[in-house]
Amino acid sequence: MPILTLTSDIGNHDYLPGAIKARLLKINPEFRLIDISHNIAPFNYPQASYVCKNAIKNFPDFTYHIIMVNLFDKNQDHLLLAFHNNQYLFCANNGLLTMILEEKPEIVIGIPWPDGKIKNTLQCADIFGNTINQLVNGESIKDIGQPDIAYIEKNPLRPAVGDDWIDGQIIFIDNFENVIVNITRHEFEELRKGRGFKINFKRDEVIDHISQTYADVSEGEKLALFNSAGYLEIAINKGNAAGLLGLKGFSEKNSQSRQILQNQLFYQTVRINFE
Repeated sequence: MPILTLTSDIGNHDYLPGAIKARLLKINPEFRLIDISHNIAPFNYPQASYVCKNAIKNFPDFTYHIIMVNLFDKNQDHLLLAFHNNQYLFCANNGLLTMILEEKPEIVIGIPWPDGKIKNTLQCADIFGNTINQLVNGESIKDIGQPDIAYIEKNPLRPAVGDDWIDGQIIFIDNFENVIVNITRHEFEELRKGRGFKINFKRDEVIDHISQTYADVSEGEKLALFNSAGYLEIAINKGNAAGLLGLKGFSEKNSQSRQILQNQLFYQTVRINFE
């Protein structure tokens, strides 16, 4: 039975997540539907790419990933189907695809909106579901839609680096208000070169070592570790790191305003100094 994952910015208070699943099951009752998340923050591409990238890599080959994030950012007459590293990805042509993959996809197909159909979320689900059904029934991906279509590219959010420092952006805050920074263990160790380090926060708080688990520190104490996805995580054992350390998630939308950027950038980034 084909596995389909669902990721969206719809939220769980709307009827749409359930309606999307119902439409997909009408197309093929054998679809196995798995929710990744419906709580992606609106317009937050770094968060969406972090969640999708680190979920997708755990699925079996030839899983179908439906990503319904910022679907109508552009008024376009097609959606995208990509095949990369033995995974199928379906999304809008809004730049998110390359942020998730962090490279050019192997194959990209444009899936046209049917003539005369209203562009809405449920119609989008129908288009994705019918396309997946074609693939499940043996139709070649190259015979579906428009091959080699031009698509919008956005670069993944990367940390800024210097000889003795690295600035990472906060790309996700989890349900425990642990803070995830876009610095991987590999990037950290490559720049660290065996040196000591300090992570400084605005309230004169400092972290100068990497923990293995939350239990490495006492309750209420702050810590840094690398999570299961390999990204730097700032946490407080049984506490609220985001609130207590005055941190908030990076917002691509807000960063477009110079005034807001100047006021909020400190709270959206984490600096590590090597010494």
